[in-house]
Amino acid sequence: MSVDLSVDIAGVSFKNPVMDASGTFGSGMEYSEFVDLNKLGAVVTKGVSDSPWEGNQTPRIAETPSGMMNAIGLQNPGIDVFIERDLRFLEGFDTNVIVNVCGHTEEEYLKVVERLADQKSVRMLEINVSCPNVKTGGIAFGTDARMLEHITSEIKKKAAQPVIMKLSPNVTNIAEMGRAAESGGADAISLINTLMAMKIDIHKRDFAIANKTGGLSGPAIRPVAVRMVYEVSHAVKVPVIGMGGITNGEDAIEFMMAGASAIAVGMYNFHDPGAMLKVIKGIEDFCEKTGVRAVRELTGCVG
Repeated sequence: MSVDLSVDIAGVSFKNPVMDASGTFGSGMEYSEFVDLNKLGAVVTKGVSDSPWEGNQTPRIAETPSGMMNAIGLQNPGIDVFIERDLRFLEGFDTNVIVNVCGHTEEEYLKVVERLADQKSVRMLEINVSCPNVKTGGIAFGTDARMLEHITSEIKKKAAQPVIMKLSPNVTNIAEMGRAAESGGADAISLINTLMAMKIDIHKRDFAIANKTGGLSGPAIRPVAVRMVYEVSHAVKVPVIGMGGITNGEDAIEFMMAGASAIAVGMYNFHDPGAMLKVIKGIEDFCEKTGVRAVRELTGCVG
């Protein structure tokens, strides 16, 4: 039986529902020797800002049980280098390009969105208002429903591409945040970003990472992510992209059954550069074994 793995998100067609989670795959260039980018549903770039960001002090990564913490701080070379280097590289592949946009202020977000408006190779924008490792800006937009609706609305006025709003899990009511993004005009929603966490090195009597706190990712957060995807997908009508601790096809299927139209693989790309290709094969195998002809049938099938 041939399985139809294609999905549609806000009018954009994907050959399959698998993409990387922003910040875990660079802009694809670093992984292209190990992964055929043409086989992915999309490549989601690392966060791109208006001007270069240095990121946080080191150490910035720490291992945790069933996961990892990071406080990179959205380090990136800025929009000019991104367009001339990373985007030109990605134009050579047959996959959707989704650019993750970050900023400290509304104006910084809008500058990047406007710069990308005439870039035909960019199919969608993912707006990062949910990073717990940036001391100002983004996370504030992502944890206040009124601010989230406002920034979404302002970005939609300038964006030439469909807009995905990436939600923070560090809130009391995730469904409320989903509705706020939808009210602001979001074409799709992605979640979850990392959970705020802390690790102390008891032998050094110091914090394991210089930022003190960092974002927790990996299999440890998957049950939380599945719950939040379920709650948001039942609160909004726009498509949801689910992520958080996916390591295989069955994990991905769980997110889709909870309500996701597509999924993103994050931390596991560090463990296995070929993780996304294995997830795609795992989804296909599951569908073949269970008689599912189109993967779209799985989205939200658990009420």
